[in-house]
Amino acid sequence: MTGASSGIGEATARRLDADGWRTIVVARRGDRLEGLAGQLRDAHPLALDLTAEDAPARVRERVEQEGALHLLVNNAGAAWRGRFAETGFEHVRRHMELNFDAAARLTEALLPTLRRSAPSSIVNVSSTAARVSRPKSGAYSVSKFALTAWTDSLHLEEKEHGVHVGMVLPGFIATEGFPQRELRENARTRWLVSTPERVAEAILDAGPGGKPERYVPRIYWLAAAARVLAPGLIRRATGGGATTPATGADERD
Repeated sequence: MTGASSGIGEATARRLDADGWRTIVVARRGDRLEGLAGQLRDAHPLALDLTAEDAPARVRERVEQEGALHLLVNNAGAAWRGRFAETGFEHVRRHMELNFDAAARLTEALLPTLRRSAPSSIVNVSSTAARVSRPKSGAYSVSKFALTAWTDSLHLEEKEHGVHVGMVLPGFIATEGFPQRELRENARTRWLVSTPERVAEAILDAGPGGKPERYVPRIYWLAAAARVLAPGLIRRATGGGATTPATGADERD
């Protein structure tokens, strides 16, 4: 479970632990991981930066100590807002490095173990921003678009090996990095915001549950459908603001 030190990752680690899973929780903030592991029944912390060159090998080494791997959740991510004209390609590269490259590199390292452990599953935590992009969040959307497309392809490739690959696309989720206070305080928009615990349920559906993908809140699939059926409408609707439905945080897990 990556990105486990707060928000969606922490909620999912707690849910897995409650359901009897033995978990390895991964994130940069070692103190937060130690605290979480101390509260759970059978969780083991591994503090590292997933963008580091040796990160996949370090995770693989720890996983191989267990002998099997039945679920990989690629959840670690972050979002930093900014217009392309001001932030340039470096802003895109920064997002891709963590939100896509790190997940792909880690999956490459663990795929042999997942195949040996089959039936097993991978869940990539994407975002509704992978379907509908907004101002000042283009770099974030690019990274999540890539993760989403890769997830569909990987599922088709790994199905024959007994590895299911699912995806979760959260919308506005109240987390440490994105408290969504403005939306939650307005009675007309409160329904737009969900919780990390709901995302944790969706992750179980998209992993061991075998579902191809889940939106959280579920109604957000309408925005994805409208993007295909009525792109002009979506452009007008999203052009007036820069709030980003996101799974990451300005301060990375």
